[in-house]
Amino acid sequence: HVFPQAASTVLPDPARFFAPGLLSAPLPTNCFFQNFTLKNGDQPEYIHPYSVRSAAAGLTVCYPARSHSPTFDIQTFAADLTVSSPSDAAAAAQPHRVVAFDDLSVTLDFSPSLRAFLVRGCPFVTVATAEAAGPVDVSVASVHAFLEAAPCDDARTKWRLRMNSGQTFLLYASAPIGLSQFSVTQLAAPGFSGVIRIAYLPDAAMETVLDQYSRCYPTAGEAALNRPFCIDYTWRKQGWGDLLMLANPLHLRLLSEDCSVRVLDDFKYRSIDGDLVGVVGDSWVLKTDPLSPTWHSTRGVNDDGVDEVVAALRKDVDSLASSPITTTSSYFYGKAIARAARLALIAEEVGCPDVIPAVHRFLKATVTPWLDGSFQGNGFLYDPKWGGLVTKQGLQDSGADFGFGIYNDHHYHLGYFLYAIAVLAKIDPSWGRKFMSQAYSMVADFMTLSRKCGASYTRLRTFDLWKLHSWAGGLTEFGDGRNQESTSEAVNAYYSAALLGLSYGDTHLVSVGATLTAFEMLAAQTWWHVREGEGIYEDDFSSNNRVVGVLWANKRDSGLWFAPPEWKECRLGIQLLPLLPISEALFPDAGFVKDLVSWTTPALARDGVGEGWKGFVYALEGVYDKESALAKTRALASHDDGNTLTNLLWWLHSRGNVDNTVVGSGRCCWYRQYGH
Repeated sequence: HVFPQAASTVLPDPARFFAPGLLSAPLPTNCFFQNFTLKNGDQPEYIHPYSVRSAAAGLTVCYPARSHSPTFDIQTFAADLTVSSPSDAAAAAQPHRVVAFDDLSVTLDFSPSLRAFLVRGCPFVTVATAEAAGPVDVSVASVHAFLEAAPCDDARTKWRLRMNSGQTFLLYASAPIGLSQFSVTQLAAPGFSGVIRIAYLPDAAMETVLDQYSRCYPTAGEAALNRPFCIDYTWRKQGWGDLLMLANPLHLRLLSEDCSVRVLDDFKYRSIDGDLVGVVGDSWVLKTDPLSPTWHSTRGVNDDGVDEVVAALRKDVDSLASSPITTTSSYFYGKAIARAARLALIAEEVGCPDVIPAVHRFLKATVTPWLDGSFQGNGFLYDPKWGGLVTKQGLQDSGADFGFGIYNDHHYHLGYFLYAIAVLAKIDPSWGRKFMSQAYSMVADFMTLSRKCGASYTRLRTFDLWKLHSWAGGLTEFGDGRNQESTSEAVNAYYSAALLGLSYGDTHLVSVGATLTAFEMLAAQTWWHVREGEGIYEDDFSSNNRVVGVLWANKRDSGLWFAPPEWKECRLGIQLLPLLPISEALFPDAGFVKDLVSWTTPALARDGVGEGWKGFVYALEGVYDKESALAKTRALASHDDGNTLTNLLWWLHSRGNVDNTVVGSGRCCWYRQYGH
């Protein structure tokens, strides 16, 4: 890291929950088990297909029920089964320990004598007794009454647990276990040593499959980004036989024929993310279509629109000198410099190089102070406690910079900065060389791939290698788990990193940035873009929404952090901004775009709708009705603080179906020569 170290007064102490051996390396701040490391560590996390909570030296497993309405879809937590040891009762006040974690799992010592291997997508929750503990008395309790707790075999290694909730769980043990009913809601097993596996039984027909694969259990899992547009999953396992895991809908879409796995189409667990389907095999390959990050529009600007774009461009560039950036917020400042950087690239594309020096001067004057530490009022610093960037304002105020100081929204803020830095390094290579270390530190904050102890930043701070999208919420405890609002700003972060790679001739950074961009977009299209009748969400929710507002691990919300559900133009806008060449790949389906705009348009009649939000609605309308969108865009009185009239006109005049074999016919593609 190249930014000065600083001590934060608002960050929690990771030593409370992480084992001492983990504290010498950077730690995750936006990961799937984050609740286990915050406050009392007793909020549940959704580790598909179960919600899991660790509290009072017990591990509670829940197969979550769903509640839904036209405005939300939520999974609710109930203490279906809690595993503990009566001998650990004295340790109930002690926190659990995260003793190991990786891309796909977390290992939790939730009591002195019991350890849980929590592996994402595993149909079993696996608990092992500590080797040093010897035989352990085990308790299995429930908030429901047990109607049946009976062995299924003479060896007493499989038990059926049926509750008055209508649920049935199966318990498998690596050695004979004697469960007796201690009370209506509690079972007891004295002197057990070995491994216990618990699985919910959604359908009686699935029991034979669970039986078949009950003896092989995963203890860890890694996701490798060794090839462009591929993610390779590999699980470490113990026991006998083949490994049974569950795939979410996006996994199933991307599973490559290169891996020798077997999909069990009829073996399904319900999930807020869609059905989770059984897959047999301890290594998967997920492969997506290649994506080429480009500086400019893929088709070029229509020749008959160039003059209008150039006229707006000259005005917007002139306004840079008379409209200095006044904010010290890392988010809004980042939007402002990225907004200016767009003007330089549009100037390249429409053959207006004479305005680029003015944009160059503006960017150099506004970006440099954040990189050399001379900016007054804010700046980037390095936090050694968790291992990452924070801001000066965020050192003592957890709410400053939208929580950047507690690792909230890092990819959003840094993505805007990286876009501006990439453009400035492109047009001024000597400046780019001077500040290359700072630029790469900003990339590393949320895109480090290394797992080594010597790294300055945690591995892929925001990107979830199992869900295949990012999370924005940092070191804040949430009952509904992690969350992310704007997928398009997440896309911008990885896209901007790829552009930075283009500026520096770094093919590896281009590849990784483009790969994460591609997966983030697919996840947005899968879970944020709502298509009626698709089946992932309940009918009342999917019929009333075309985009999710905030997506949580356990919830889909139609509201935004800053707007109620009725402000549909804000929901559309926050899933589109910033408007870039990559935006057309995020919204590739013109039919869906038309449905989305039609769903949004009535909201524009509401009093007080911001002109900036209207601009994003009109931008998408231009995908299928350019002339109507142009007329409305020309009438706008103002624009979003990360957008300009130039950028909207560039977008609209580069829409339309053009045969890729004749790109440039009737379009301004001067930038293709200029850029080379």
